[in-house]
Amino acid sequence: VDSEKNIVEKIPLLKTNAGPKDKEWEVRLKEEYLALIEYVKLNQEDDQDWFEINPIDNSKGVKWSGKCWYFYNFQKYEFKLQFEIPSTYPSTPIELELPELDGKTPKMYRGGKICLDIHFSPLWSKKTPKFGIAHALALALGPWLAAEIPYLVDEGIITA
Repeated sequence: VDSEKNIVEKIPLLKTNAGPKDKEWEVRLKEEYLALIEYVKLNQEDDQDWFEINPIDNSKGVKWSGKCWYFYNFQKYEFKLQFEIPSTYPSTPIELELPELDGKTPKMYRGGKICLDIHFSPLWSKKTPKFGIAHALALALGPWLAAEIPYLVDEGIITA
């Protein structure tokens, strides 16, 4: 928890309060990229790489795709990661999707969207518009993987 907090404190906060339909979206998107680059750099420095993402609609930066992985019992578990920036962003957090895990855990919604209601959404609301994609990965997806993947493996629901 302390290491997560230390990393999150090093991820640049965003300033522009704009979503994909706002004229300032390009400014916000640039801030998102800079925060993601810094987060990836921090992870690499700590030998903690665990995701890769890229926009699939380059100039718009609304749809993203990639992969994330988690090591458990010396095995690597890798999953497709995707999300779309909602039109009400940043007031509304992104919904991170792991489609391969759809229906395998109660901490997930239809389509493989991970549950963020109890722990992450209130924090996001307090930090809007300062949090972005990098923060969602660090504070939502990372802890979700750490909690759910060991359970899914131990229960025999997923295998390497």
